[in-house]
Amino acid sequence: MRRTSSLLAGALGAGALVLSLVAAPVATASGPGRSHGPTPHAAATTPAEQQRVLAYWTPARMKSAIPREKKYVANKGKPGGGTSGAQAVQVPASPLFGKVFFTEKGLNYVCSGTVTQSSSGSLVTTAGHCVNEGPGAYVTNFAFVPKYENGNRPYGTFTAASLLTTTEWRTSGDFNHDIGFAVMNPLAGKTLAATVGGSYPIAFNLGYGRTFDAYGYPQASPYDGQTLWKCSGATTMDTRGSTDNRLPCSMTGGSSGGGWITGGQLNSLNSFGYRGEKDVMYGPYFGSVEQSLYTQVD
Repeated sequence: MRRTSSLLAGALGAGALVLSLVAAPVATASGPGRSHGPTPHAAATTPAEQQRVLAYWTPARMKSAIPREKKYVANKGKPGGGTSGAQAVQVPASPLFGKVFFTEKGLNYVCSGTVTQSSSGSLVTTAGHCVNEGPGAYVTNFAFVPKYENGNRPYGTFTAASLLTTTEWRTSGDFNHDIGFAVMNPLAGKTLAATVGGSYPIAFNLGYGRTFDAYGYPQASPYDGQTLWKCSGATTMDTRGSTDNRLPCSMTGGSSGGGWITGGQLNSLNSFGYRGEKDVMYGPYFGSVEQSLYTQVD
């Protein structure tokens, strides 16, 4: 599906603006409670690869990484202006939210992510366009920094063992299903959730018209990507072509993948905005496709 929108981190297709090498896939076990679906993509699976990714993300590289929209701004434009009800507010950094770093086609990018409840205790939810080109290859050098703030990394930097997105995103860049998961490697012998002291449960098929708190690290002007921000409000369903949730919100590129929380549960994320529609964020509806994907990593 093509539509006129703005990418807040990756190329969305004709006129879109997203808020931001393939290794052999890893086989997954089947069994009770596990559906057949997309296969997780192997990332930093060995100690040597994990150390390489950690060494790669120096403070200088983290600071210079950009939202993927920067690459397309000349052709795609970017949002601006807006109403006071849509304005994001800065909030204290939280260990359950963090900044995502990755490399795609030789360029370093940033997104946002949420520590998510799972059997592994090491799951991060982010946007599909933060783990895969959509359509195309998976990204490299994927890392997650919980409670990032002004360059500080109080819980360290976690590397990804595997990445996964929906077939719809990976094969056609379908923003209806712009969700990605990253299973992180343990750090100093502890899982991500054990390190940060918790995780958000994830919920599916809750219906539309809910009230959300949306979190992220917006980096495109007027933000600088160094602090956590939040938009709060009631959502409606997109009427311009997608099945996504629509939330008034002024966050910009870099906030992609940041979690939308309702009733204490993760139920959407920052995905895209339409060019020409000021200060509005869209997030995918977490339905059966997203639930099936979650069973592949839980």
